[in-house]
Amino acid sequence: MVVVNEIPSSDAKRESPVVLMWGYLPGATQQRLPLLSPTAVPFLESGESWKDVCGGGCGFGLAISESGKLITWGSTDDQGQSYLAAGKHEETPKEFSLPTEAPIVKAAAGWAHCATVSDQGHVYTWGWKECVPSGTISRNFIAGVTGEGEAPEKQISVLTEQGHNPIMSPRSPRTKSALSLESHLDNTKSEGEQAKRRRTSPAKPELESSIPIDETFSAPPCLVAMDPGVKVTSVAAGGRHTLALSDVGQVWGWGYGGEGQLGLGSRIKLVASPHLIPCFELSMNGKQRPPINSANPVQKGSGIGSYIKTISCGGRHSAVITDSGTLLTFGWGMYGQCGQGNTDDILKPTAVVSLSGTSIEAVAAGLWHTICVSSDGRVRSFGGNQFGQLGVGTTSADQVETLPRVLDAPILENSMAKAVSCGARHNVLLTDDGKVYCWGWNKYGQLGLGDAIDRSSPAPVPLEGFTPRSTTCGWWHTLLLAEGSA
Repeated sequence: MVVVNEIPSSDAKRESPVVLMWGYLPGATQQRLPLLSPTAVPFLESGESWKDVCGGGCGFGLAISESGKLITWGSTDDQGQSYLAAGKHEETPKEFSLPTEAPIVKAAAGWAHCATVSDQGHVYTWGWKECVPSGTISRNFIAGVTGEGEAPEKQISVLTEQGHNPIMSPRSPRTKSALSLESHLDNTKSEGEQAKRRRTSPAKPELESSIPIDETFSAPPCLVAMDPGVKVTSVAAGGRHTLALSDVGQVWGWGYGGEGQLGLGSRIKLVASPHLIPCFELSMNGKQRPPINSANPVQKGSGIGSYIKTISCGGRHSAVITDSGTLLTFGWGMYGQCGQGNTDDILKPTAVVSLSGTSIEAVAAGLWHTICVSSDGRVRSFGGNQFGQLGVGTTSADQVETLPRVLDAPILENSMAKAVSCGARHNVLLTDDGKVYCWGWNKYGQLGLGDAIDRSSPAPVPLEGFTPRSTTCGWWHTLLLAEGSA
């Protein structure tokens, strides 16, 4: 759902990184209230420093420590599946146990599932069972218990019987958990009809959908069985689907694909094993492309490009960027969030034609909208604008932008955007001068502006004494990795 980019520090000597949080992280404080302003996350008990922030799902934070440990916090036991996905970690950030000792380099979270990438290029995922490939290999894992010194290969057990059809029929029965989550995502479709600017005093938030906590509906962390030779470098997680980017610029996907968000050219309901997403018309005739690096330069072809360099998942749509800077989108299009000039669902990766000639450097997908940044530092948005999430200065339940629209916000006039991330209906932006801006839905203080009022234009987040390094959004919260004193 997010894109995390880093702004390099110009200081020769850097202070210890600090993680700041704001928005809906109910387990982060004893009061269980939304955080309306940036608040420092407690330092790790191990004493090591933070390396990166990775967002988190609905109501929990996700980050990586300097040694490559996955860290979670902020959840509460009334959050159902999200509580399980977060490892039941509340106020104190703690290591989330995974079936590997290899350092984690990337992580992402959807509504109630997570995925990580190790430095060996392996993907591990857990949470909502419908989001976890059933053709995976898993160790006998119990949350909170680690198998130190044991290689994953020696701990594995098959989750499901082999030999089944890896792609389930659209008519295959779904579990109660799948219907519950789908009900939530369906309900969000009608929320735009009732969208109103919120100027209420902060109060304990009520979840928009109750997802029962039932461990039988949650899968433990497991190693995803990719095709032989596939090494993954990054992952993205949406409402119920996951994308993985390999070191040769190929995109793999699994999970729910009913609106085309897996880019397979159909409305297949559930893809239960990683499938290669055809992003280009030209292929290598089945041959494995060598890893992309200086020793193996890729010759750019004409048109949209030769490989994928960036991936992002929204609630039910996806966006990727090619090496030539072309933006491809696919999936749910009800609010124009695919930027194709209509509100149709897009079943396979399709170039956003209106951006032809514009090199896109970063993209982030929300629940109903998409934000992208071009090489000249300009920001464009498209999709639904029920809460001002497009940043164009207006808010309307009926307003949809089906084509990318440039943000002409005066406050950004003398800045270049460098990093962007989307929550469900809010955004965070980093600029080249080290400023942070948020806009969109603010019911839980996820804009970090000290109130619960929505914003339809980028607003500066007060960060006196901190120098931003990277940022990311969870569904209803925001995280920032910065230098400074907490």
